[in-house]
Amino acid sequence: MTEQSTELTEEQASAWVREHFELANKYLAQLGFITDKIIMRESRYLIPYMAVWKFTTQGKKGPVWVINGDVPMDMVEESAAKDAREAVRYFALRWQMKAETILQAEQGTAQLRQQAQYLIGRAEGLYELAEQEELWEQQHA
Repeated sequence: MTEQSTELTEEQASAWVREHFELANKYLAQLGFITDKIIMRESRYLIPYMAVWKFTTQGKKGPVWVINGDVPMDMVEESAAKDAREAVRYFALRWQMKAETILQAEQGTAQLRQQAQYLIGRAEGLYELAEQEELWEQQHA
């Protein structure tokens, strides 16, 4: 799942990966995580749609998964998913549940309902990606 999915040059693809890696690292820092290293052999990306990064962190907090790209940036501890594919499924389910909570709220504004629809769309797209076996074959190699 690390091959280019659109007509980008190798240079553009490398720039996309670098930019999204930096954004994920910054996101973790904002959440109070100090990253130790990226585990590239377990991270996956589908340029320009999404990247799932596995970081080790310093201190008591263990490894984490971060997702970003054309999806909401989000993070979960490693214990929630054994690999990148399961992390994608986890984020899809989390966003579906969050959207459902928003839509069930009686005080939901139009902006919140729009956010919920965005989450549903991204969650459905992620789930479809997680179900495409050919994208994940190398993960088990």
